Amino acid sequence: MKIEDLLERRLTAILAADVVGYSRLMGTDEAGTLAAMKRHRREFLEPKIANHKGRVVKLAGDSMLVEFSSVVNAVACAAEIQRGMLARNEGLPRSRRIELRIGIHLGDVIVEDGDIFGDGVNVAARLEGLAEPSGIAVSASVRDHVGSRLDLGFVDKGEHALKNIAPSVRVYTISFGEVAVQKPAEPATVTVEPGYELSVAVLPFTNMSHDPEQEYFSDGITEDIITDLSKISRLHVVARNTVFTYKGKPVKVKQIAQELGVRFILEGSVRKVGERVRITGQLIDAQTGGHLWADRYDRELTDIFMIQDEITHAIVDQLRIKLLPEEKKAIESDPTTSVEAYTYYLRGRQFSRTWTRSYLLLARRMFLKAVELDPNYARAYAGIAECECAIRDWHEKEFPLESIFDISAKALALDPNLAEAHASRGLALTHDGQTEEAGREFRQALALEPSLYEANLYYGRFLFAQGRFQEAIGFFERAAEIRPDDYFSPIHLMGCYFSLGMEPERQRWARIGIERAKSALERHPENASPAHRGALALAHMGEAERAKEWVARALAIDPDDVVAQYNAACVYSLLGEGERALDLLETVVPQSSSYHLHWFKQDSDLDPIRDHPRFQALLDAIKDCEDAPR
Repeated sequence: MKIEDLLERRLTAILAADVVGYSRLMGTDEAGTLAAMKRHRREFLEPKIANHKGRVVKLAGDSMLVEFSSVVNAVACAAEIQRGMLARNEGLPRSRRIELRIGIHLGDVIVEDGDIFGDGVNVAARLEGLAEPSGIAVSASVRDHVGSRLDLGFVDKGEHALKNIAPSVRVYTISFGEVAVQKPAEPATVTVEPGYELSVAVLPFTNMSHDPEQEYFSDGITEDIITDLSKISRLHVVARNTVFTYKGKPVKVKQIAQELGVRFILEGSVRKVGERVRITGQLIDAQTGGHLWADRYDRELTDIFMIQDEITHAIVDQLRIKLLPEEKKAIESDPTTSVEAYTYYLRGRQFSRTWTRSYLLLARRMFLKAVELDPNYARAYAGIAECECAIRDWHEKEFPLESIFDISAKALALDPNLAEAHASRGLALTHDGQTEEAGREFRQALALEPSLYEANLYYGRFLFAQGRFQEAIGFFERAAEIRPDDYFSPIHLMGCYFSLGMEPERQRWARIGIERAKSALERHPENASPAHRGALALAHMGEAERAKEWVARALAIDPDDVVAQYNAACVYSLLGEGERALDLLETVVPQSSSYHLHWFKQDSDLDPIRDHPRFQALLDAIKDCEDAPR
């Protein structure tokens, strides 16, 4: 008897639901989003599913898989859920609405220990990705079985090729009247969600130094004030990624407060000249337009930490918040006592986020200088470990993992709750092949600081490398939201959706990646990274000539950059120029780090040349290196 004969199978209706913009919602207010999700499930979603005789198979933070024995019940339940969610969102600011996408398929599934698997589940999940926010997408099998039994309309969206699903699937979206498509109107005045009367958004402080090179300093001040205020349990603080979308834009306090659903806005400016700094700040009540507090600090640069503390305490005093002892201690404990070390750290953090060899080496020098000035600066040690892991793509032997582990251990010894230290240690463990331990470190970093850009990016890459594309998507989306100039995450998202066969989303993120890479090139024309990574997105979009132009530009900027050469090979592979791709790979492979070679072995961008004898020879060479005694 074959194993397949022992499997339990059944025909069932599968409903897959997912929260729209979950990463954005979590970045804005993690605790509030989780509470709202639990409330919606308990009060509304689960009772609706039970009423329609559905069974919840599994729940994740932002998704739900449900099965129904009746496809009519599944569609009726989905329609009631979407109507009900629109009503429940009514009157809420856009930043707080929980909206769903739903996909439904009728198909064969495998049942094991209460879970369901197979193409039926995969098709439902991919249909969900094709649905509009607050919408429902179904397969032709669902539409044919429902027919005219429900007072719903079906809109034919044509045939869609879903990756690893044959044949293609005809997709329909459901039209259930004006109520379903009508969006709740934004309130005319500032509306604050109950429980968030003590809510504030810290807008990016304006750099008044007339020197763009000083942006890192004003941004750092803003981020640290947000971090301090976030330690106060009674105060809701909008996350850094959300407020930084307003950077450089005219300040319209009431409009911004309305969009973010907060009552108070803190804005200010920073002017750094030599050894002096001038910081202004004002706290505005958006409901009245009145200024609750305003002050100007014209001091020595060495007073910067005192100024930050004074601003935080001024807000606390104006909002009449009584601090808990541990909150007061957390606010007043500075990560370093050296302003010079802090300045080097901020500049290093700015450089490190480019992921280009020259900038990473420069960032490492900044962090090393910071720990020289303050040997107890945990964040700077974490920065060194992170940079050295990244630089291993080019200089593996010069930065041994043993040394990186020692540096990250030093950071954690100084501050066991430092999210950056856990993230950098996770990166080192990934390079060492310790995947289980690496995953734990990344999750710990995210638990400590959910809006940490590096933790989201690294954990997304970690999941991507394991082929866990659906899981990786949420972390890449959050990273892309945290940093609007991040072109890495959109290009990784393009790869995730490519692997999942979700073409509209693949194209959307490819376009975002191209635009962000283009902006990065305009800001830093000496940086090869956005050129060769943007070229990958252009190749995916079929823009062959532009892709080749960007590759040529990257290789002209840094002809010896092994990462640029590797991405150039991927571009040529995608464009059908296999021999040119293989020429580059034969140069790249002997220079590549072991971590980089892992990507090489499973990168779908190289699939067009994977069966070529020269490619197989490269794989054999990699295997010989891996099997050689160390």
